[in-house]
Amino acid sequence: MERLTKRFNETAALDAVSLDFAAGSFTALLGPSGCGKTTMLRLIAGFEAPSEGRVLFDDALMADPRRQVPPEARGVGVVFQSYALWPHMDVAENVAYPLKARHIKRGEIAGRVGAVLDIVGLAGFESRRIEELSGGQRQRVALARCLVADAKVILFDEPLANLDMHLRSSMVDAFRDIHRRTGATIVYVTHDQAEALALADRVAIMSQGKVLQAAAPQEVYRAPANATVAGFVGRGSIVSGFTVDQAAGTATVDIAGHRLAARSAGASAGPVNILLRPEALRISPEGMPATVLDSIYRGPVHEVRLALPTLEQGREQELLIDSTEALAVGQSVHVSVSDAWIIPGG
Repeated sequence: MERLTKRFNETAALDAVSLDFAAGSFTALLGPSGCGKTTMLRLIAGFEAPSEGRVLFDDALMADPRRQVPPEARGVGVVFQSYALWPHMDVAENVAYPLKARHIKRGEIAGRVGAVLDIVGLAGFESRRIEELSGGQRQRVALARCLVADAKVILFDEPLANLDMHLRSSMVDAFRDIHRRTGATIVYVTHDQAEALALADRVAIMSQGKVLQAAAPQEVYRAPANATVAGFVGRGSIVSGFTVDQAAGTATVDIAGHRLAARSAGASAGPVNILLRPEALRISPEGMPATVLDSIYRGPVHEVRLALPTLEQGREQELLIDSTEALAVGQSVHVSVSDAWIIPGG
């Protein structure tokens, strides 16, 4: 897509976004409600027309403000949150529907339906009624319907939102396996960070109709492009400090009078914001001084909120840390840091 914009009245739901989806890639669109994720999906599918910009599949124009290839001619499959299955048809009939619409021979249909049901783990379910299936099984039927139609691009719109936590986990594993087996290009809309990081080979973080960062999950987590991404993805603390010394890819920073090494994309000397993840912090005999504000037992660890001795704009700076031991409110501790990231742009 090239500088794709979609306006609803005066509101830009998508604002001049350019993004490529490599063949066989798995891209998760991640962001809060109203950030433009579903609008982008609908533009790719052909359910909406762009106000500006273009949608291209390879070099073929799918849409611009004047021309629009209809959804059924794009070779795109869509798996909705609501499954969109026909309740009066059994599993095989639901999956076969796109082939019957193309007037494929009956003997070929049965073979192709059986093959895709095997891929999604529903072999032997051909005659089941839709109301007899669990939520996860219905989602697999919807996916099989996309695969049987040879969709090279599959779009997922919050597909696991209606499932319980344990079923969501099993479906994440299923989606990863299906992507490996089919090689389809997948674009996956979600507001669930765990899903996005676990499934995708690239995560695009969106806010207010723009893509703030599109990179591998590890990069988005470890090296967020700005403070908005750092605050949205994962748990962590953004604290202020000063750059004391710099080298290629690293810098020495001062936080609350304690100096430590931090990864950097080329921060300038002076005040900086630094991202500290809980897993990179540890209570130790030496390190940053801090005071325990509160502690919540999470099972394997205690999630502890700490206060640093320095103020930022009159407010107390805080750290979030996972501790294997309970800490008392008001207790004075020191925190060692094994990893830190200087957030670009201050």
